[in-house]
Amino acid sequence: MSKTLLRPLLMLVALMLPLMGFAADDPGTVAQQAGNQTEVVWQALQQGQEGYTTSQSPFHAKPINTYDERIIPVREQVLAPGMMLALFGMIGIFVLFVLVNGISKLHDGYSGKMVFRWSKADVAIHWLGAIPCLLLILTGLLLMAGRHFFEPTLGQGTFAAIMAAAKPIHDYMAIPFMLGWLLMTIKWAKNQIPAKYDLDWFMVVGGYINFGPFKGKHPDAGFANAGEKMWFWTFVLFGAVIVASGAVLLFPTVFEPSRTLSLLAIVAHGASAIIICAFSIVHIFMATVMSEGGMECMKSGYCDENWAKQHHNVWYDEIKADGTLKYKSESA
Repeated sequence: MSKTLLRPLLMLVALMLPLMGFAADDPGTVAQQAGNQTEVVWQALQQGQEGYTTSQSPFHAKPINTYDERIIPVREQVLAPGMMLALFGMIGIFVLFVLVNGISKLHDGYSGKMVFRWSKADVAIHWLGAIPCLLLILTGLLLMAGRHFFEPTLGQGTFAAIMAAAKPIHDYMAIPFMLGWLLMTIKWAKNQIPAKYDLDWFMVVGGYINFGPFKGKHPDAGFANAGEKMWFWTFVLFGAVIVASGAVLLFPTVFEPSRTLSLLAIVAHGASAIIICAFSIVHIFMATVMSEGGMECMKSGYCDENWAKQHHNVWYDEIKADGTLKYKSESA
């Protein structure tokens, strides 16, 4: 046999010998050896052993995240059920509340006179933030809790198809949400400053209770009532966390976060989303169901005069006194 043919044969036998040896070993011995090797590797990683990669990020040499692993189950055991509870739990509570209490009707009925409240720009900014916010809540729910709560019912194929659409929707809707959050924060903060009468508003639950000692109460409220102010500053604060953490997750090549920062961003993003989701449900129910005539404000920018007197009397008195009260013309 020529040396040309012998050399590849010898190399093949040399490669096969270790495999043949492992095959002949006791399975328990093989498992023990593998476990020992894994332990050695893990110890090296914990001691800061670096790897090699072609990446140019500041953390390219870190082969694995050695951060406390308890941060990962937080998403599955706390955030996922928390998001489900924030959405469906709050919806259930409000449905029950409306069935028991009823809605807040205009005691003097509709006046037929529409008072200017929001500019067209304000209405546009509201929907710029509101529509993406709703889509982000729904898609975020699927991304965070879908595998645990929806996939078992829908099936793997159907759930995979839904998720294929949910992920890009969530990513694309993040941009208008960020812009809407920023514009709302800058433009509306001046009308959200707490006032002394806001505490009285909370004491009678805004006058929305239709039974007991709360019935018929009409607490003072400025341009924004106490509940709206609480929602606004909650949106500003936790919206900032969502925007910041979302930017880190959405643009990893720009921010180049460490693995630890990425995990913390996921937890902060999810926890803030739960709070925003719960408050959003309250806000939506109060505007569309609980307050008769309330939804018109964010459709046309005008509100019925009796609605303004009943729910925002301080603001109505102010614009009437300073001459800025403006009614909607029939041609508008």
